[in-house]
Amino acid sequence: MTAALMIQGTGSSVGKSMLVAGFCRLLTRQGLRVRPFKPQNMSNNAAVTADGGEIGRAQALQALACRVPPSVHMNPILLKPQSEVGSQIIVQGRVWGQARARDYQALKPQLLPFVLDSFAKLRGEADIVLVEGAGSASEVNLRAHDIANMGFARAANVPVILAGDIDRGGVIGSLVGTHSVLDSEDRALVRGFIVNRMRGDPSLFDDGMRFIAERTGWPALGLVPFFKSAHRLPAEDAADLGSRAALTPRGGKLRIAVPVLPGIANFDDLDPLAAEPEVDLLMLRDGAPLPADTTLVILPGSKTTISDLAALRACGWDSDIIAHYRRGGHVMGLCGGYQMLGRTIADPDGIEGPPATVQGLGLLDVETVLAGPKQLRAVSGVTARDNMPLSGYEMHMGVTTGPALARPVVTFADGRRDGATSDDERLIGTYVHGFFADDRQRSAWLTRFGAAPSDLDHRSSVEAVLDALADHLALHCDIPKLQGLATSGVRQPS
Repeated sequence: MTAALMIQGTGSSVGKSMLVAGFCRLLTRQGLRVRPFKPQNMSNNAAVTADGGEIGRAQALQALACRVPPSVHMNPILLKPQSEVGSQIIVQGRVWGQARARDYQALKPQLLPFVLDSFAKLRGEADIVLVEGAGSASEVNLRAHDIANMGFARAANVPVILAGDIDRGGVIGSLVGTHSVLDSEDRALVRGFIVNRMRGDPSLFDDGMRFIAERTGWPALGLVPFFKSAHRLPAEDAADLGSRAALTPRGGKLRIAVPVLPGIANFDDLDPLAAEPEVDLLMLRDGAPLPADTTLVILPGSKTTISDLAALRACGWDSDIIAHYRRGGHVMGLCGGYQMLGRTIADPDGIEGPPATVQGLGLLDVETVLAGPKQLRAVSGVTARDNMPLSGYEMHMGVTTGPALARPVVTFADGRRDGATSDDERLIGTYVHGFFADDRQRSAWLTRFGAAPSDLDHRSSVEAVLDALADHLALHCDIPKLQGLATSGVRQPS
């Protein structure tokens, strides 16, 4: 039977996604057929699969690490938060429904068969499946119907490695504490631990590694130093945007400001711009003022367009953006940001919340009605302004109409047109994601704004970081032991 190994964490953001991506690339380079799997993910940063479904962005990155196309089965349950207490539920790539957090707990038994079905499909095409848990393994209050961590591991009989983050502090307590709260059957599934993100002299934590091993009975399988290039890979959670914002400003010729709203989605659209030497990408938070020397404002995607528009207004950014445009500045709206630039946004069926129609920023002469079906597909074509080729993807609910569509942004290969542009070409709205990941498009846009594009090959850059991450883990983890656990942890059918 195909080998499998699951990386669970002592908490959220301890580096599970990165560890799995690195192990995926490392084992793929050994000639193994590797597949990533995350039973349940919660993220508004999603990716489109070849078959027109959607999965978490982290699993798409892990698929890239395995050098295979992303599949809906790599992340069969995706929760896309729509409020503080509720989410849209994506099952095997398709919208399945929505539920409040408390109600979702009761739905999990209905979703476990989908999870196990997807896992079986991946096992059928792989030598090893690397599984990523969600949140914390110690959330025993959610254990009864769990499908993301120990509930899945026990149902699928997959051995577990527990990862802790020393950079957050308290890693000894996190690992030993997790051991103490797990029941005996779940505890038996854990075959070892990894301490991630060590800074400084690793020998200073030798006693800590021994203490954890003695208190838990779990062998130490790696003390992984902080991986400095992690910020060059797509982030999964909006919480990760803070560290990226700290990288700027750096004195670039082109200053781009991005208001960070509560429901921000698909924000990896911005990563290629952040990597350009002549770009200062400023992630504005909590009503921070729009810098006077901003050239371009980008309103990014949103999972909750209407409530994010209200948040934009509450911060005073609506007035800042309108004033920026009137002073001769440029504004670009991506997906939900595009919808915000129009005259009105209507949600008659309550897709995002209570049915409502709200006023947009009124900059583009378009109107949007939030309605299905959800558009999920890879796209290619050319930009209408300069006939420059592009590739990307669509992922949105809503139909946008209005006079400004007569000046489209993109003409797709199938003849469809997308987006809207103002008469003066300083307002641009489009549903296309991945615009700036296309090196041709990014170079053209930077040149338009007077910045010299670098020779950055975005795809090759991500590939290089994955290879460096694999090398990093090979140096600091017991890879033969991990592979042995993946194989020996699977009981053969009788």
